Amino acid sequence: MKKAIIGRKLGMTQLFSENGDVIPVTVIEAGPCEIVQKKTEDNDGYDSIQLSFGEIKPKRVSKPREGHFKKYDTTPTRLIREFRIDDIDSLNSGDVIKVDVFEPGEKVDVSAKSKGKGFQGVIKRHGQARGPMSHGSKYHRRVGSMGASAYPARVPKGKKLPGQMGNKRVTVQGLEVVQVEPDENLILIKGSVPGPRGSFVDIKSSVKAPQA
Repeated sequence: MKKAIIGRKLGMTQLFSENGDVIPVTVIEAGPCEIVQKKTEDNDGYDSIQLSFGEIKPKRVSKPREGHFKKYDTTPTRLIREFRIDDIDSLNSGDVIKVDVFEPGEKVDVSAKSKGKGFQGVIKRHGQARGPMSHGSKYHRRVGSMGASAYPARVPKGKKLPGQMGNKRVTVQGLEVVQVEPDENLILIKGSVPGPRGSFVDIKSSVKAPQA
């Protein structure tokens, strides 16, 4: 990973290209993020940096976290995320990473906790088809066959069943940065990203998509 930043999802809007095409974008308030701790191969066994983001009242900071920030002489924040960066030689504790580390046209991966949709059935959760809705069918929105009977006489692991939908860590890969507003700490990313408005998101250099 070459670079990363933490942000807060503000919502979606649209831009227009020079040709008049509509570009749907997600607006994210990204940074500024202070580097709290720098981990190195010699001291910790791997290279990474801890970024902090989000204002918080001093009375809401726990004692262990307050001591962690105090150790590295940084300002307590609501959130800490750790990223493994390829080249950390030029980075140090106390440095500030701003949204202008990314440029329009770059490909990024965005991670966040998806919207929770509660306990759902197989039709909504997995997109399965329902049965006939006529009165005599007696099979409408149920799970369906569980598979084998005599052998192995159990439900195989991984079968798509009703259960909790959403509310888990999701990463959308290969999104394009459309616009960056350094003065307002805003980054506009083409398409949708996980999570509701106001949720925290991690923006990282794409690990698969080729960079422009």
